[in-house]
Amino acid sequence: MNVDGRPYRTIWLNDDGASVGVIDQTLLPHRFEVVHWRTVEDAATGIRNMVVRGAPLIGAAAAYGMALAMQDDSGDENLQVAYDTLFRTRPTAVNLRWALDLMRQTLYNSAERTGAAYALAGQIADEDVKNCSAIGDRGEALIEQAWEQVSRSRPVNILTHCNAGWLATVDWGTALAPIYKAFNAGIPVHVWVDETRPRNQGASLTAWELGHHGVPHTLIVDNAGGHLMQHGLVDLCIVGSDRTTASGDVANKIGTYLKALAARDNGVPFYVALPVSTIDWTIENGVRDIPIEKRAPEELTHISGEADNGDVRTVRLAPKDSPAANYAFDVTPRHLVSALITERGVFRPIAEEMAELRRRVEECTAGEYAEGR
Repeated sequence: MNVDGRPYRTIWLNDDGASVGVIDQTLLPHRFEVVHWRTVEDAATGIRNMVVRGAPLIGAAAAYGMALAMQDDSGDENLQVAYDTLFRTRPTAVNLRWALDLMRQTLYNSAERTGAAYALAGQIADEDVKNCSAIGDRGEALIEQAWEQVSRSRPVNILTHCNAGWLATVDWGTALAPIYKAFNAGIPVHVWVDETRPRNQGASLTAWELGHHGVPHTLIVDNAGGHLMQHGLVDLCIVGSDRTTASGDVANKIGTYLKALAARDNGVPFYVALPVSTIDWTIENGVRDIPIEKRAPEELTHISGEADNGDVRTVRLAPKDSPAANYAFDVTPRHLVSALITERGVFRPIAEEMAELRRRVEECTAGEYAEGR
């Protein structure tokens, strides 16, 4: 995607062939800066502190972190240490484990691990771009259907939550990819952007990237979504996912569940856009089995913003003696999800269609390994 006319991915291998460049998302929307990782510890800190975030991007970042570790020491012990270091950074996003497992399995069987690590990390990043573009194509058709349902008389109003755009992936995004594709195709769209407390990824990231791409949007407080739906101002919801179960339960940024409840009550389609690498086929019940990350209470009790003089400041919102519980995610049960938009197709979260999705994933994966992936 473009930033001030220049195309960017969110993560890339630098020209030196060793260090990794990433956009520091903790500074957006006030400053656009690139940071460079040279060690696995740099990558782990960047993932943990949300310099990079979003399930697909976390997977790519972890893969590059493993490559950085192999550059220093490609032995078996360091391979496992790097795996463990990166695995501990973010417990909810399943792409992290998926990427690390793939890297470890491949590198254990590689004679020249450093080169193999960089090559596979690059492939993971490239495939994420391809997959997100395909998600955009699948979802664009749903937006076009919504446009037909309003007789092409007005823009399609779409509500999203958190940031699931290109900043959450390597490029294109998941939930925002269909919006970008529809906008690029000339379908009039308008996006309701949830602020997404406590880290405000909607206000700081989604609004920023939509604005740079020229997509009409309006920032709203998190609790306005239900009101908008009651008054017919939302045609569909599209959100992302950090982990989806084999049955179709979806873990996403805290507050997603409440949007799904409001959508069901008002007859608004509720879609989840995700690459199939985000599906955890080992679990069925998301409420019971998905680990929910609890982050620092300071994210809730404090807020950062730009003052009138341009300084970025952090201020306290809550009383000093008030305890705070900062749950980062919640789980939306499958019966509230209209469909999953994946690079393999659009599937309802019912047993027959989830089984078909899994069959397609396993068939494709077997083909990739047969080709020597």
